[in-house]
Amino acid sequence: MNLPPYKKIDMESWPRREHYHYYTDILKVNYSMTARLDVTRLRAECDRLGVHFYAAFIWCASNVVNRLEFMKMMTDAEGHPGVWDVVHPNYTIFHKDDHTFSDCWSEYNPEFATFYDNIEKDMDAAKKVRGVKAKAGQPANFYCISCVPWMDYTGYATSSASDRVVLFPIIAFGKYTEHDGRLTLPLTLSIAHAAMDGWHTSEFFREMQVELDGVELG
Repeated sequence: MNLPPYKKIDMESWPRREHYHYYTDILKVNYSMTARLDVTRLRAECDRLGVHFYAAFIWCASNVVNRLEFMKMMTDAEGHPGVWDVVHPNYTIFHKDDHTFSDCWSEYNPEFATFYDNIEKDMDAAKKVRGVKAKAGQPANFYCISCVPWMDYTGYATSSASDRVVLFPIIAFGKYTEHDGRLTLPLTLSIAHAAMDGWHTSEFFREMQVELDGVELG
């Protein structure tokens, strides 16, 4: 099995080795957490450049995921945990005519202009496809992100019937609303407890707000 570059975790020195084994072998727990984030600056940047908010938010999330090692965990063909060098977003495209969706993925790039060009082309092509998978060749090093733009929700959870512990993060966000001149939206992270604990989850949300507060799209 040929995998993209990743760094194998040294289980002898890894502080979370017992937690990892516990949550992969004994108690296979997934959890979700939702927090409210301020997207006022990102919305203004999108308006300034005339770009789509959905694509811009995915880029912001991808920046954060790719700079946090614990958000890029995987297991290799032998089941050893490791960390990808880079992960790419797998996101959803909504079909307004029949109210279904399709999965699509785009190559991550830290430069917004390059990423935006990639994702806009992929989204346009995906709109013409029906079924779960709109683009072939999804890489093994991915994470999931989607949006529920019709709802300003307060909680969201996912579950899986599989016995396999899936380490990649699943991110969802909802409709932004205005309060006292600021735009905020709900952001949900769903993750295996084998990959992350409460501290890691808090760091993700903190880094997301830092990213959104300082974002510059060009």
